[in-house]
Amino acid sequence: MFESLFDVDPGASQAELRDVIERCERLKSAAAAAQARAAAQWATARRDAEATAGIPASRRGRGLAAEIALARRDSTTNGDRHLGMGKALVHEMPYTLAALEAGVLSEWRATIIVAESACLTVQDRGRLDREMCSEPARLDGLGNKRIRAEAKKIAYRLDPHAVVERARKVPRDSTVSTRPAPDNMVYVTALMPLTQGIACYASLKREADTHPDGRPRGQVMTDTMYARITGRSAAEAVPMTVNVVLSDEALIGTGDAAAAVQDHDPIPAEVARRLIADAVDAQGLVELRRLYAAPTTGALVAMESRTRAFPAGLAQFIRLRDQICRTPFCDTPIRHIDHAEPHRRGGRTDACNGRGSCERCNYTKEAPGWRVRTYFDPRGRHVAEHITPTGAVYRSTAPPIAGGLRVLSRDVHLVTVHRAA
Repeated sequence: MFESLFDVDPGASQAELRDVIERCERLKSAAAAAQARAAAQWATARRDAEATAGIPASRRGRGLAAEIALARRDSTTNGDRHLGMGKALVHEMPYTLAALEAGVLSEWRATIIVAESACLTVQDRGRLDREMCSEPARLDGLGNKRIRAEAKKIAYRLDPHAVVERARKVPRDSTVSTRPAPDNMVYVTALMPLTQGIACYASLKREADTHPDGRPRGQVMTDTMYARITGRSAAEAVPMTVNVVLSDEALIGTGDAAAAVQDHDPIPAEVARRLIADAVDAQGLVELRRLYAAPTTGALVAMESRTRAFPAGLAQFIRLRDQICRTPFCDTPIRHIDHAEPHRRGGRTDACNGRGSCERCNYTKEAPGWRVRTYFDPRGRHVAEHITPTGAVYRSTAPPIAGGLRVLSRDVHLVTVHRAA
């Protein structure tokens, strides 16, 4: 009935369409198993080749996780997970790998089992693997939560001390992060110990339940959290410093090109103008600095320095231009301003050779066989080429200023808003 595996007959019945979806899901699981096998085999081949080349044992395999992530078109921050999962499944957890290959487990559920067994010895990990996955029928109907609960239960029974020790160390990984959300909103996420997280949520929930005032329940919880963290009412003006890049037309109100906000998604021109106007009304300080951009692309012009380290102005320029780590598929915030061609090899300290990167990607670039090349293309866009040890080339282009819309003149402004409460 189907011309190929992925062609859907316009006249297919509902049952046939269901079968297509089920078949494709099994194929995704089988492909994930094949990726796991390839990753484990690649790790062995890389270490053998580097041993033959005389690379010290402590340095063998560096950068491979990032290569695997790029090959999967994923962020390099996920590379360690992909590589670790492949090695664990192939060398230590054959039953979980078989269940994944057969489509009984999804890739994410296999990842959960691998993660929950990570604190165990190789022998105990094998016992958990056999107990959970040797009979695929036992996995039928189990969702993510039940898979995680079952793996936790078995792990604790096999080695309670290892599980407790792991839980004791976990708070060291506590962190708070943000990521953009639609409609000029932002997600604030806190990773913290279980009891603390439940206590925080219960306190906010109780506030919303006991003090209803007409606002949506979620807004009451959000405003309460903000007030308790900052000591300010959500209705008060926010003291802040924000860097906004926008065209002159957007600044004076004759254009609607989006504005670029550092460390955030683009915002509408009207929102940017209101942000600046609010700062002026609140007697805050607004600094205006003129930049230049290519009229057709919005790419910022180059700057240069004779020093090895990037001076503050040039580093800020590169952060504004790149916005996030320039390694393809990596959405991590910029931590380092890095020489694409290392300074020790004659790399210049200028906007062309400079790139914003996260800490991991900066260090990965120093692994044997890696190289990064940067240039401006004919349209004036800054391009970073990442060449891996196997010769694969991945490119990323700096996002255009003004939200990707055409800049009607050469004037682009960096507005630094220092708004007082």
